[in-house]
Amino acid sequence: MLNKVLQKKSMAKPPNPSETREWGFTSAAESLNGRMAMLGFILAIVIEALSGQGVLHFLNLI
Repeated sequence: MLNKVLQKKSMAKPPNPSETREWGFTSAAESLNGRMAMLGFILAIVIEALSGQGVLHFLNLI
């Protein structure tokens, strides 16, 4: 009985990635968002340390 169930599951068609994709506030999306925010913050500090100006002044926005 158990062998038949396992065989059926192994023969089952794999899910289509577009059907299983989650949108919104998922843990993967939040992790990526946090990593990008940390990277941006570090880059802002590096720009300020190397140029002696804030990021907005460095980009000539103010």
